[in-house]
Amino acid sequence: MTVGIVIVSHSSKIAEGAVELAAQMAPDVGLVAAGGTDDDRIGTSLEKVLAAVEQSLVDSGGDGVVVMTDLGSAVMTAESAAEFASDPDAVRLADAPLVEGLVAAAVAAQGGAGAEEVRQAAEATGFGSHGSVPRPGSADEPGIDKPGVDEPDASGDFMLINPLGMHARPAAKIAGGLAGLDADVTVNGVDGVSVMSLMSLGVGKGSSLHVEARGKDALKAVGYVEQLVADGFGEL
Repeated sequence: MTVGIVIVSHSSKIAEGAVELAAQMAPDVGLVAAGGTDDDRIGTSLEKVLAAVEQSLVDSGGDGVVVMTDLGSAVMTAESAAEFASDPDAVRLADAPLVEGLVAAAVAAQGGAGAEEVRQAAEATGFGSHGSVPRPGSADEPGIDKPGVDEPDASGDFMLINPLGMHARPAAKIAGGLAGLDADVTVNGVDGVSVMSLMSLGVGKGSSLHVEARGKDALKAVGYVEQLVADGFGEL
């Protein structure tokens, strides 16, 4: 089982589209869309959201549920659904951008993170807070530079070997993993926890990623990216 994720939006199409996107990167995660009103108008429905939360609680098998929302009344509806849920303590609301936050949360859940860690991964994409989810990476791995004066705490250059380069799935894997680390990371100068920024790099096979990290988990962060690149993001 993995942590379940419920997507609450004013639009059923937005919620369903967000689920479709995240499912491409986290196929084993239970994603439930709860968008629109009961008669399929723009708005939110407590009954629909509560039903989605209850379904996700069952599907997650006790691992917990993280609820993502778009704006306004969706937040209030989600808060009410969490309050009335059969296991309120197992439900966490993430205050994060819907698309980037959802992708990061889904990738974290796919990797086996707990409910609180999944929530933190989502929130890190919008507000820069970082949790402490352990990720692969070691200071002794080749390709990682040691810190020096006026330099990042860790850095490295890694060549992309996967056929499609930096498309949505690799970007999500990088962002999702880095979001759970206590480090500020840039990849080719852009924010390492921003899926959209990483995708905007437009780098293909044979291109190099220059990773710089500062903070407690800097070495882990660079090692994490290095391992993803070496594995071809699982696409080889």
